[in-house]
Amino acid sequence: MRTLIILVALSFSVVGCKDHKNPYESIQAAKGTEAQTHPGKTLMETNCYVCHSPTASHDNRIGPPMIAVKKHYINDSTTKDAFIKAMQAWVKNPNEADAKMPGAVRRFGVMPKAYYPEETIEKIADYIYDYDIDQPEWFESHYNEMRGKKKGMGRGNGKGKQNGKKKGKQTVSNLSHADLGLQYALGTKAVLGKNLMTKLQKEGTAAALEFCNENAYHLTDSMATEYKASIKRVTDKPRNQNNMANAEEMRYINNFKQVIANKEEPQPISETKDGVVHVYYPIVTNTMCLQCHGKPKTNIAARDYKIIKQLYPKDLAVGYSENEVRGIWHVTFTERNE
Repeated sequence: MRTLIILVALSFSVVGCKDHKNPYESIQAAKGTEAQTHPGKTLMETNCYVCHSPTASHDNRIGPPMIAVKKHYINDSTTKDAFIKAMQAWVKNPNEADAKMPGAVRRFGVMPKAYYPEETIEKIADYIYDYDIDQPEWFESHYNEMRGKKKGMGRGNGKGKQNGKKKGKQTVSNLSHADLGLQYALGTKAVLGKNLMTKLQKEGTAAALEFCNENAYHLTDSMATEYKASIKRVTDKPRNQNNMANAEEMRYINNFKQVIANKEEPQPISETKDGVVHVYYPIVTNTMCLQCHGKPKTNIAARDYKIIKQLYPKDLAVGYSENEVRGIWHVTFTERNE
């Protein structure tokens, strides 16, 4: 009788274990949800992944992946506050003397200076510090190899949170129209930016100008075909006259100029008309842009300005400073059935 009671008790215990979730798994699931909804995640993907994408191949990239940045800046004694301040200081004034990644500087050059609200960098750094972030498939073996050779990889594994695995792309069905349009614009920007930066780094400004003249439209059209959308870059000061903004687009250009002037983080704007979605997002200058779009004789070398005038006799796209709206992305696609 005693044996029977014990067996019955054990059976209830087993059933109870099966009916209740593992507390650790619940905590991890909650943390995963927090990571996906953290504002720093979207800001990082929007502002950083053009140059620091986790999907770029080892040999075809224009900057180190963000996981490499995390591993170099965070170790067991690094506080979140210290990491955030380090990120804000670097973005505010990127320079070779203060670089913690000299190997990356030697290969890619110093990061172009870009103006972001300190709050934006704080949210991005907060996300990087607390959560796993995507890493390229090649990164783990590369990182371990460099650590073994002691070539600038001495920061160790940091807080043990850096081993994020590559994840699948976010599905279209769970994106808003604004976010979907932004994804299309940023995907196209990444392709154009990667090719343009490669030309600048390896062949100089003149080669980059010729590349844009011959290939920018083709690359944009190929991405539009891939996304099944229309993708345009339009401006109030065109280099190619086909990129002149219409009256409606000018309204959004002026809107984004005010947002940037107020030092706010721009958000994609979405409107739907007759079943067609229109999404707008700004194109903002950084130091790299000024080599072709800055002030002649100040930012643009005389020989390069001569090429610009040869390729684009009616060019208006010069005279910019850093952190100015040079134009906007205008993405259109058919409205989804929710």
